[in-house]
Amino acid sequence: MKFFRQSVFYGWYVLLSSFLILFLVRGSRSIISVFFKPLISELGCGRGEFSLVVFLNLAVFAVMITFIGRWYDRHGAKPVLLCATLFLAFGYIGISQINALWQFGILYGVFLALGLGGTSGHLFAALNSKWFYSNRGAALSIALSGGCLGQYALAPLATHMVLTFGWRWTFAAIGLCILVVNLALIFTLIKEKPAVLGLQPFGRITADRTDNARANSQEADQGLKLKEAMRTSPFWLYLVIMSVCGGGNFLVLLHLVPMVTDYGISAESAGDMLGWYGLLSLVGVLIVGRTIDKIGNKTPVFLTVFVRCLLFLFILKYHTVAAFYIFALAFGFTMLIVGPITTTLIIKLYGFAHMGLISGLFTTVHHISGGLWAFLAGALFDVYGNYRLIFIAYAVASLIAAGCALLIREKRYFSSGETAGF
Repeated sequence: MKFFRQSVFYGWYVLLSSFLILFLVRGSRSIISVFFKPLISELGCGRGEFSLVVFLNLAVFAVMITFIGRWYDRHGAKPVLLCATLFLAFGYIGISQINALWQFGILYGVFLALGLGGTSGHLFAALNSKWFYSNRGAALSIALSGGCLGQYALAPLATHMVLTFGWRWTFAAIGLCILVVNLALIFTLIKEKPAVLGLQPFGRITADRTDNARANSQEADQGLKLKEAMRTSPFWLYLVIMSVCGGGNFLVLLHLVPMVTDYGISAESAGDMLGWYGLLSLVGVLIVGRTIDKIGNKTPVFLTVFVRCLLFLFILKYHTVAAFYIFALAFGFTMLIVGPITTTLIIKLYGFAHMGLISGLFTTVHHISGGLWAFLAGALFDVYGNYRLIFIAYAVASLIAAGCALLIREKRYFSSGETAGF
């Protein structure tokens, strides 16, 4: 191991670990749609009730993520990841034994939410940002792409396992895999920052490491606090964008498979669509990583929400297999674009010092909105028997978010009175 550490920059091992953990954690989280109809059939509940548990999951996640971000800022990644892994394993394995909706609500709505909060993409983005100075956007995209490939691989696999072995065995297998893989990576490869190994961030070259550490400290001291960031207009504009993006992400992730099968398309085909959705989200996040390094954050954000508006209008009219594939692939391409953008935009606007807390707040809004849209979709389906009304509402919301993106000014804000108000 010593040879490899000397010949390969150690940040790549941290990046690889982040990729693998997100492969399992975000991949398994993204395939809840596969379990939708089997669980509501077994538990005897409607789509609104099931979606309410998902809303609880996202709400608990959203409330806790800011506190977890603060904990990460103070204590680092390892203790956060360790506790999160234990919550995840207990939650998934516990779900395999449930017989009532309230049990699912506790395990999925609370335990898994806490585990997911400690393994969220923005915390891995913050961790890897410490290791990469140049090509930071590309590095973050590689790390976050683990969740995309996880969804691509696990969606059809989970569909096959549910149809062959049942949903109980599938949940148990997910929990066991997360426990074993995460613990191995946490205790062997993950390191908090380059200074632990006497290294500098990738791409930062200075004559003296002491000077480099001082420069890093000065850079951090210039970062805006959350209250100061909240006095700037880009903060609120981006908050609206994150709200809309989160709403679309979880609306589609939860309801894609049941919606597709409602039109007589097989569960296997629906699972494949969900998998390809994940793969295209990988393509999107890799492309945007290189793009924001060159042209900034504003244009990719605008295109993301505007394309979503068009896609929801499209799926309101067309309901063929081809149309659903087009919708799944194109929406998947946009799904994770705001992931690396959130981190790079916060750094560009407000600095490093309180990145975990500020990004945690954005993630909180993202997930509360996601849970609300997912719940409303299920509740409205129970009333009207279709998703038409919620799709129209989301198309309008996406158009509003596109306008917000155009108003964002990408400039550095400081504590010295240079912050811009409305």
